[in-house]
Amino acid sequence: MSRPTRLVIESNALHHNLARIRRLAPGKKIIAMVKANAYGCGVHVVAPILEGHVDAFGVACIEEAMVLRKIGIRTHCILFQGIFSPDEFRAVAQHQFGCVIHQPHQIQWLLNTPLDTPVKLWIKVNTGMHRLGFKVHELQGVMDALKACPWVDHDIGLMTHLACADEPERIENFQQIALFESISVAGFSQRSIANSAAIISFPQTHADVVRPGIMLYGVSPFANQTALDLGLLPVMRFVSAISAVHHNPPLAQVGYGGIWKSEKASIIGIVAAGYGDGYPRHIAANTPVWVQGKEVPIVGRVSMDMLAVDLTNHPEVKPGAPVELWGKHVLVERIAQAAGTSGYELLCQISERVRHV
Repeated sequence: MSRPTRLVIESNALHHNLARIRRLAPGKKIIAMVKANAYGCGVHVVAPILEGHVDAFGVACIEEAMVLRKIGIRTHCILFQGIFSPDEFRAVAQHQFGCVIHQPHQIQWLLNTPLDTPVKLWIKVNTGMHRLGFKVHELQGVMDALKACPWVDHDIGLMTHLACADEPERIENFQQIALFESISVAGFSQRSIANSAAIISFPQTHADVVRPGIMLYGVSPFANQTALDLGLLPVMRFVSAISAVHHNPPLAQVGYGGIWKSEKASIIGIVAAGYGDGYPRHIAANTPVWVQGKEVPIVGRVSMDMLAVDLTNHPEVKPGAPVELWGKHVLVERIAQAAGTSGYELLCQISERVRHV
């Protein structure tokens, strides 16, 4: 039997979350963001489930797009960071990928790279995040250059990204939305601004196309709300099993540095999962895992391959008992808070040695 640490991807939860998105943004096209290995959930698992149910897949780069083609995905795919060298435009055209253009040098590369097949483009405008994108006053010149290029499909989209959508009260959101809505340059076939947080908090941003990412995987984009608060279901279950049980005397120290000990006799379970699998090393004391119908606290330091839990109040647990590190019973938002990080980071730092099932 192989090591029990694995990710279980709940396809029903994925479909539930997609349906929730459709209820929030009725009639809008959906680009399902599957960059970074589908936010750690495994693009080879997630993309086939969503194939035929979304309008496009969003990835960061050409390499991620090629992975989709290699696993048989035919749905339109869009490169959100665009291209990093001129020759990538040939692969974009060959595989009929969409591509986000956000810098003048990318336009020059495109004009200097004759293509047999017209490429579909999105233009990114910087409305206040100051990361990628053209300034608003540059858009007319960008459109003129692209429309004049024979190997550019005239179905060109316009997009931007909100810097503070996960904090809906921030004035910057309203400033960015107003600036995007004020753009009067003609010729854009569709517009997109809404990520997960904006889909939920700003219906006025739904425009033509929405771009759900973290909410698709059943994780809240907000610090003060869980997925369940938002009507979402966790897609990823990070699970393992108890590999050993020890009955320790009083004051026995557990784990590296001996930072935890019980004043009385204790029962300690060893879980086959650690920071080498993607569980956070720096986790608050007493963070729970789920074992046979109960929460039990983590004790001592998380090590590379293992962590320890206190089973004193759950003495019937034996080696081989299943453990949920996060998922249905222990939401990843709780673990993120206990680790001082975000659900985004936890999902994306799952290591390659963890099997996806």
